[in-house]
Amino acid sequence: MSQLISVAELAERLDEPGLRLFDVRFYLDRPEQGRLDFNAGHISGARYLHLNDDLSDPIIPGASGRHPLPNSAHFQACLRRNGVDSDSMVVVYDEGPGFFAARLWWLLRWVRHDQVRVLNGGLAAWKAAKLPLSSETPRPLTEGNISVRPDPYKVIDAQTILRRLDENSMQLLDARAPERFRGAVEPIDPIAGHIPGAANLPCAANLDGKGLWLSPKALRLRFAPWVNSKKTLVCYCGSGVTACHSILAAVEAGLAEPVLYAGSWSEWITQPGRPVATGE
Repeated sequence: MSQLISVAELAERLDEPGLRLFDVRFYLDRPEQGRLDFNAGHISGARYLHLNDDLSDPIIPGASGRHPLPNSAHFQACLRRNGVDSDSMVVVYDEGPGFFAARLWWLLRWVRHDQVRVLNGGLAAWKAAKLPLSSETPRPLTEGNISVRPDPYKVIDAQTILRRLDENSMQLLDARAPERFRGAVEPIDPIAGHIPGAANLPCAANLDGKGLWLSPKALRLRFAPWVNSKKTLVCYCGSGVTACHSILAAVEAGLAEPVLYAGSWSEWITQPGRPVATGE
């Protein structure tokens, strides 16, 4: 099954009672803008979840990355508060590219709720189709009954990566832009570069010129060097958010689901002893 849903299919299914729709628009430089944009206009029935408040734990200075995974109990309470049941079909969207929508997609799969899809093209595609928006406050929902059980095999920590750096059983994939991977620029984190041995697979290239996801065949070509590899693919980015975009792309391409290094680059560089590479 595709991990994506088109605007046409979503428009047809909006009134389904088991559908739960989430708007996760977010801007790193303006953390509250997404919520303001949601209040101004969103797809009818959607509820807003905030990357920092709902989809991440607080930062631990000097120890964690910029967007630690949410505490499972808090995440469960958030989902239940927003009416998610164990059999709910969840659809997620952001402004368009899916960078933040993929985070919630991955989180739900992490806690073993696989009935989740990302709106292809996001709100931009919805608007382009001239479909209506609502500024109404979402109606109250009966508390959901979802129970979350994080899957430990979907994540990997820094210590394990460090131990396996010299092994041939793991391939790190860095989802950041090429200039950040090379260490030529670093607009967010205090140290530039990448984890040694990583390959650069920028997540922005998972989309076409219209902001829609590439076809599964085209996505598979992006992962061509590792399609028949027995190596474990490990995705990371700056803070564990856009790496989920790469994981979704791999799944959509028909590959085994890569593992997420949730702490990503912003966590890796908190410890001076961890190696850093620059250049290609």
